[in-house]
Amino acid sequence: MEWFQFGVEIYILLFFVALIAGFIDAIAGGGGLLTIPALLAVGVPPVQALATNKLQAVGGSFSASFYFVRRKAVDLAGQRVPIMMTLIGAVIGSGLVQFVNPEFLRQLLPLLVIAIGLYFLLTPSIGAADQKQRLMPFAFGCTAGIGIGFYDGVFGPGAGSFYALAYVTLAGFNLAKATAHAKVLNFASNVGSLSFFIFSGHVIWLMGFAMLGGQLIGARLGARMVLSRGQKLIRPMLVTVSFLMSIKLIYDNHGDTISTWLSQLF
Repeated sequence: MEWFQFGVEIYILLFFVALIAGFIDAIAGGGGLLTIPALLAVGVPPVQALATNKLQAVGGSFSASFYFVRRKAVDLAGQRVPIMMTLIGAVIGSGLVQFVNPEFLRQLLPLLVIAIGLYFLLTPSIGAADQKQRLMPFAFGCTAGIGIGFYDGVFGPGAGSFYALAYVTLAGFNLAKATAHAKVLNFASNVGSLSFFIFSGHVIWLMGFAMLGGQLIGARLGARMVLSRGQKLIRPMLVTVSFLMSIKLIYDNHGDTISTWLSQLF
């Protein structure tokens, strides 16, 4: 599929979709649930949509990560092992995606995302301050890093929320610190997945770079909000995005059944 099959208006539309997705993703995760449907809606085939989405996602996660590192909200030296393990997990996941049943993940993901939303909704004090560290960086990298990185390579949506939850519950980080570190791991898993898709030749480069530009801007704005507003912004947005993600995923999976049921009911 060549770039000239799409009009300029398509690139402009995708740029702004990516900008909004980057802003949301930097704060609460879930931006892929905007960008992937947008790519599919303009006529990009599924495999190329996933590959191109990884290219634009690299821009957003890099922009947010760079901002957090520059503002000293992330200790890169202490996160070397989790970063490496996440990268490895994502590469393995991307390589094995053809052998994994994505339908199982589609059915399971809404339940996991609802659980994250309920967890932060029902525990208002969680992430308010640093807590006891349950796993050291090596153990964290070998469990959360590889596990979530693998998931991001296979499927992807909601990975940023999973990273943040892991940092809060396993590393004992406060929510703002967890969100900042989550973007660094998200960047690592995006790079790992993208490297596989580049070799497979499925990336639509011009379209991906157009969206990457929007991601750079949106993610930078979102990252600034994380450090300036902290938990007061992140927690309600994370809960809201989690439930909206769940509703969308459930409808994507069972939309026909729900529509039939509603038509019979009313």
